[in-house]
Amino acid sequence: MCLAVPGRIIKFDESNPHIKMAEIDFNGATTNACMEWLPEAQIGDYVLVHVGTAISIVEEKDAEETIIALREMGEID
Repeated sequence: MCLAVPGRIIKFDESNPHIKMAEIDFNGATTNACMEWLPEAQIGDYVLVHVGTAISIVEEKDAEETIIALREMGEID
């Protein structure tokens, strides 16, 4: 089973002009994700990230509900 996890864009990393990357906050844990598929995404947006790539922008309410469900299933702390 594949899982895409919602996270909030904190900032964009412009150190590599050839690929758009962003720092994503996953409920306190942060990592970088490729943003090439979502050029319209902005700081503060919630995105679904799968295998290091942001694949969809999601509403904040939906992201929060997913985080709650993952926490209840014991998938995240």
